[in-house]
Amino acid sequence: MHPWVGLSDHVRLGVVTRWVTPELIAEVLEKCRVRDKKPGALPAGFMVYFTLALALFQQDSYDDVAEQLVGSIRELSGSIPNKSSFTRARRRLGPLVLEAVFRELADPLAPVGLEGSFYRGMRLAAVDGFVLDAPDTPANRAAFGGPVKNGQPAGFPQVRVVTLTECGTHAQIDAAVGGFNGGERELAITLATSASKMLVIMDRGFPGVELWKAYLGFGAHLLIRARSPVAHRPVEYLPDGTYLGRMNLGGQKGAHPGGVLVRVIEYRVDGGEVVRLLTDLLDPVAYPAAELAELYHARWEAESAFRQIKTFQRGPVEVLRSGDPDLVRQEVWAHLVVHHCVTRVIMCLADDNGINPDRVSFVKVLKHTRRSVVRQCADTPKKIKKFLAVLAAKVRRKLDNGARRLREADRHLKRPDSKYSSKLSYRINTRDRQPTRRITAKAITLHTAIVQ
Repeated sequence: MHPWVGLSDHVRLGVVTRWVTPELIAEVLEKCRVRDKKPGALPAGFMVYFTLALALFQQDSYDDVAEQLVGSIRELSGSIPNKSSFTRARRRLGPLVLEAVFRELADPLAPVGLEGSFYRGMRLAAVDGFVLDAPDTPANRAAFGGPVKNGQPAGFPQVRVVTLTECGTHAQIDAAVGGFNGGERELAITLATSASKMLVIMDRGFPGVELWKAYLGFGAHLLIRARSPVAHRPVEYLPDGTYLGRMNLGGQKGAHPGGVLVRVIEYRVDGGEVVRLLTDLLDPVAYPAAELAELYHARWEAESAFRQIKTFQRGPVEVLRSGDPDLVRQEVWAHLVVHHCVTRVIMCLADDNGINPDRVSFVKVLKHTRRSVVRQCADTPKKIKKFLAVLAAKVRRKLDNGARRLREADRHLKRPDSKYSSKLSYRINTRDRQPTRRITAKAITLHTAIVQ
């Protein structure tokens, strides 16, 4: 009998245990009908924590992650199971358990009145997507697809993730996981059920009648950037210079009986290109165009949340560790659960110190969360409370980044498409690059329609 039998059930995941409790795990396992057939060294409950630890310590190998998780427990640290045992246990667990854990946790976190979280009583959220590289195995390539160049695979298979992100806190309220060959819009439609009473902001890759009707059907409101051909024919001019137009079934130019009526707002930022927004908030008095134009930039909070997951939590240019599609999905849901829990830690610290959560360093909180796992210093409610109290005392000295500053960096290609690209091409793409710098507030000028 392996020394872990009967003991690994007592392992916890540091401060993450405050929200991913043993009781929650047991409930989810029962709901997903995942049961241990016999006592073993790697029961399903432990494997939930281990899979989350794989996301928390993305750069570490299986045995290193196991040592991080049980290193402070003498009875377990001397006999780590081998990698194949962990892989088989992950397959028995499957992806649905981690998805169910995420859905149990994924709620809006912003309290009423938090700056940047609400607009005229509506909670602000953004829908956007990102991709993660998966190992290049035939199974992953067939399940997810990936970039293709000249008819040949170009790079790793990629899993596509689309999320509904709370703008004020970066918390993921809902998410959908698909493949590179699938569209973001189709995944975004599935998130409509979680967007009730929210003002949802999206970029110009999302407009479409099906998506529009789905979100409005569940009581959400929309503010979406659109390309110039979309709803470009005015149906009615409004007093503030905006107009009503019709978006057809394809989300492209022209009118169609099956389309939807939208309000079109156009504006320029610092005299640049015309930005076109579509919204279902038709009343120009109740919802001034200038306010909605200024509000659109909140969509970038979703990009900030993706950076936290992809660059800080996963690690830059890291490839997921799973060669099987089900395990890839399991890994993605684990990353979303970990990010949500770290965001909850940030919210606790911000609330205790009376500051905006934007000011709390995600990177430093992530490091402290990892340390809580290694030390097993937050495996009971009492220890968790003590750990958060100690962490809250550090906010003013170490974790507070200060008020967010307006910053900007020019968009440039950071790496060549291939490491074999010519040096000349690389120099052309990177010359005159400016570093991130402080800037003054942007000037937004409404581009009013001309009444004919």
